[in-house]
Amino acid sequence: MIELKIGETFEFIIEWMTQNLGFIFDTINVIITTFVTAMTDLFLLAHPFLMIVIFAVIAFFTAKRGIAIFTLVGFYIIYTMNLWDKTMETLALVLTSAIVALMIGVPLGILSSKNNTVEKIVRPLLDFMQTMPAFVYLIPAVFFFRLGQVPGVIATLIFSMPPAVRLTNLGIRQVPVNVREAAISFGSTSSQMLFKVELPTAMPTILAGVNQTIMLALSMVVIAAMIGAGGLGEQVLKGLTQLKVGLGFESGIAIVILAIILDRLTQSLGKSKK
Repeated sequence: MIELKIGETFEFIIEWMTQNLGFIFDTINVIITTFVTAMTDLFLLAHPFLMIVIFAVIAFFTAKRGIAIFTLVGFYIIYTMNLWDKTMETLALVLTSAIVALMIGVPLGILSSKNNTVEKIVRPLLDFMQTMPAFVYLIPAVFFFRLGQVPGVIATLIFSMPPAVRLTNLGIRQVPVNVREAAISFGSTSSQMLFKVELPTAMPTILAGVNQTIMLALSMVVIAAMIGAGGLGEQVLKGLTQLKVGLGFESGIAIVILAIILDRLTQSLGKSKK
């Protein structure tokens, strides 16, 4: 019987990359650490009350008045539970992971929509990424970046990237043929077709991908607390391991509040484009 040593092969690849590509991982480490630290410091720069008002104003102009009120009340509840700093740390991790995931995923989705060969290659990779258990992503991230926020961000952006690629590809492919033909009849170049016709038409679908990417990033950031990513996930893990039921419940409430706010804001952006 033939024995396929897939695990040993994967381990060999990880070790080779760690030994020979260390300078690349060190550079990525510095960039992500700087970005996360800067974003966290920005959210913690002003007094929590002022930041709560700023977030509520953003919600008011982005979504409906009800979302603004929920943002105001929700973040105040988080503040009263002494979880404000951890929540802002979680928000910084989520936004960093989502931004990088979108910077990679949206262009890849555009490329997939323009080239069927690329789509045939990318589709099984996305299937693999979406069906792989979330905890497995933590293993290579720890090997490459040790413990801390950086491996958490890397694992999170890989886990949350597939919706951005899929929905960008889908949105552009679903642009009506008559719209394309009209643009061609007016002499549009390929770049004009993409940026002035296809992307604006596909924007609601693309923004749905943005929404899903952010939601997946939030779920994965909580899991990434197991490798030292910090934030609210760390409080949940502490409540679990130390049997502090109250702390775990409060942290869970804070995660739910943050998830609802991010979900409603990104959904509102998608609706405003329709």
